[in-house]
Amino acid sequence: MDPDVTENAAPKPATLPDAQTVTGVKHWTDRLFSFRVTRPRSLRFRSGEFVMIGLPGKDGRPVMRAYSIASPAWADELEFYSIKVPDGPLTSRLQHIEPGDQIILRPKPVGTLVLDALLPGKRLWMLATGTGIAPFASLVRDPETYEKFEQVIVMHTCRLKAELDYGRELIESLPDDPLIGEFVRGKLRYYPTTTREDSPQMGRITDNLQSGKVFADLGVPPLDPSQDRAMVCGSLGFNRDMKTLLESIGFREGANSEPAEYVVEKAFVG
Repeated sequence: MDPDVTENAAPKPATLPDAQTVTGVKHWTDRLFSFRVTRPRSLRFRSGEFVMIGLPGKDGRPVMRAYSIASPAWADELEFYSIKVPDGPLTSRLQHIEPGDQIILRPKPVGTLVLDALLPGKRLWMLATGTGIAPFASLVRDPETYEKFEQVIVMHTCRLKAELDYGRELIESLPDDPLIGEFVRGKLRYYPTTTREDSPQMGRITDNLQSGKVFADLGVPPLDPSQDRAMVCGSLGFNRDMKTLLESIGFREGANSEPAEYVVEKAFVG
């Protein structure tokens, strides 16, 4: 077994309010980890939504943060993907969880990064930096994504190659997945890039879109609001830059109540 993967410890009795038990943890780098927890029986969510998770604080009050659910809506467990912040109020402690531990999970999923907020289109672009890949890890495993779009393109940018591993391993495994493989094959494209370490593809997402490099590399036409739809999830600066770029070529921001050509996850920073 991978020494950085721990899982399947015997669950401990629930003691926290809204408690869920950690079932598996994997440390991808010294800055990134993913973990799985039990799923409340009553929880229903749309792929791409987030929930509040946390741990008890020193004063007894819980320290809670918004985390996109990385597992698909049909999964038996809930998966999350997180950065490690040494002095972060939550992640400084959350990064040390082990199977059998408990976390607080408020089972009230919300979010704008859902298919319902987009108008029908031909091609769906998922644009992520860092741990912003998490909601797309949910959406690329949802059959509805492929029923609504002829092609799905995931652009993911990180500083280093190792920081791409979570998304790369997931996406490369999907064509052979017994549950989702038949939907994915021939439809899902993946375009990972780095910004600080040499790799086959380099550069920021905004730069590769504006230069046209990604369109040439993938053999697809430039972004067109009449056919393309976009989902954006990353740092505040990235989200702001993508909003400017997309709206400059005619994309409108959508919402559950008024679907349009693109959506951005406002609650996420990573």
